[in-house]
Amino acid sequence: MLSRRNLLFSSVAAAAGLLSPRRMLAAATTTAPERRNPSVVTPNGSSLPWRWEDGCKTFHLIAEPVVREFAPGMKVNCWGYNGQTPGPTIEAVEGDRVRIYVENRLPEPTSVHWHGVLLPNGMDGVSGLNQRAIGPGETFKYEFTVKQHGTQMYHPHFDEMVQFSMGMMGFLIFHPRKPQRRIDRDFAIFLNEWFIKPGTSTPDPAMMLDFNVFTFNSRVFPGTEPLIARLGDRIRIRVANISMDSHPIHVHGHTFRWTGSDGGPLPETAWIPETSINVPPGTTRDVEFVADNPGDWALHCHKVHHTMNQMGHGLPVMTGVDQSGVSERLNELIPGYMAMGSSGMGDMPDMGLPRNTLLMGSHTGNADGPFGSIYMGGMFTILKIRKNLKSYEDPGWYDHPAGTVASPAGTTSSPEKPASKPHEHHSSNQGTPTGEFQVVRAAACSTPMTGRR
Repeated sequence: MLSRRNLLFSSVAAAAGLLSPRRMLAAATTTAPERRNPSVVTPNGSSLPWRWEDGCKTFHLIAEPVVREFAPGMKVNCWGYNGQTPGPTIEAVEGDRVRIYVENRLPEPTSVHWHGVLLPNGMDGVSGLNQRAIGPGETFKYEFTVKQHGTQMYHPHFDEMVQFSMGMMGFLIFHPRKPQRRIDRDFAIFLNEWFIKPGTSTPDPAMMLDFNVFTFNSRVFPGTEPLIARLGDRIRIRVANISMDSHPIHVHGHTFRWTGSDGGPLPETAWIPETSINVPPGTTRDVEFVADNPGDWALHCHKVHHTMNQMGHGLPVMTGVDQSGVSERLNELIPGYMAMGSSGMGDMPDMGLPRNTLLMGSHTGNADGPFGSIYMGGMFTILKIRKNLKSYEDPGWYDHPAGTVASPAGTTSSPEKPASKPHEHHSSNQGTPTGEFQVVRAAACSTPMTGRR
C-alpha cells in the first residue's frame, strides 16, 4: 500500500538519485553544448592555412620583403612572412603534431624562433646555437608536438636588430584541447615601433629609442581595423610585443581581467582586474571581459607619443609664446613659413607634407568621427559593441540614445553631428587585407630596398 508518507519518501529518494554528483555530471556532459575554440581574428591580417602531412598539421611560412600600407597615403618597405607584417597567425591545438616549413626569400640568412614554446632544443631556432642559419633560397623544416596552450610568438634569431625593425614577427597561438570557458571573439594585436624619416619608405633599423611610428599589426590609425562584437560577447584580446619599449594598452568603457601571458594561462585566483595592461618587450598578454557596454570605445597605447604619427621630437616649445607678426616677417624670407602652435597643436591645419608621410595626428578629412576629427594616430583603434548584430561587419558609428551625449552647458538638445559618411576613412572600407599588402617576390630581392615605392 502506498501511503502519503511512503510517496513522500520515494519522491525524495528519486530526487536524490537524480541529483547525485555522478548523475549531475552525466547530465551536464550529455546536455551542455561542447565548448569550441573560436578562430582568432587578427585585425588587418589573416591566419596561415595548413594541410595534413604524415599525421602532422603542416604550415608553409615564407620569409620575404613586403610593401606594407600603414595607412592610406603611406607605404613602407618591410620584411615579413607570406606577404604580411606581422606574418600570418599560426593556430594549432594542444596535442597536435606541428610541422612548419620555413622558406627564405630574403637577401640575407634568417631563422625562426618559436617564442615561449616547449620543444626539443634543436627546434628552438637560434642560429649558430641550435641550428645553421637558413640561407637565401633555402627551406628548413621545424617539427614538434604542442605541449601547452596559450599565446606565443614567432620571430627571427639572426640579425635581430634589422629583421625585427623591418617587421619580422607573428603570432603562434595554441588552443586548449578542452576549453574551460566560452570565448565569443578572440582578437590578436601585435605591437611594433619604427623609425621612418618623413618622405622616405624604408625603416631605419639603427634607431635605438627615438621611434616615430607606432603600430597595431603594422597599421596606424586611421588605417587600423575596428574590433567588432555583439553586446554580451565574451572577448579575449591577445597582445604581443617584441619592440624596444613597453606599451600600456588601455580599453575604454570596460574592466577586463589579465588571464594569460606567453608563459601560459594564469589561474583564475590570480586574475587581476584592470583597464590598462602593460606589455613589456618580449612578452604577450591575454585579457578577457564581457562586452556589456554598447558604443564605440577607444583602444590604444597610453603613452601619449604612441598615438601620434611620425612625431618630430626636435621641435621648439612654443606653447604660450606670443608670435604676433612672426609668420608675416618670416614669410618675407621663407615663403610658406607657418609658426608652431602657441595654444597647443590640436587645431593646427595641414601644413603640407613630404611624400609618403602621415600627419602627426589625424585632421578633418583624414579620420572624421561622428562629432568631428578624431585627433589620433599610431596605436589607436575602436572597439565597436552593438546589440543584435547579424554579422561582425562594421556597423558604422554608434547611435547614442537621447540624453547620453556630452554637450555645451546650458544646451538641452544634443549637438549636431557633422555631415559625414560613417567610417568613410576607416580601413574596414578600404578592402580586405589582400588589398593592403604588396609582396616583393624573390626576383626583386637582389634589388636594394632603398628607393622602392
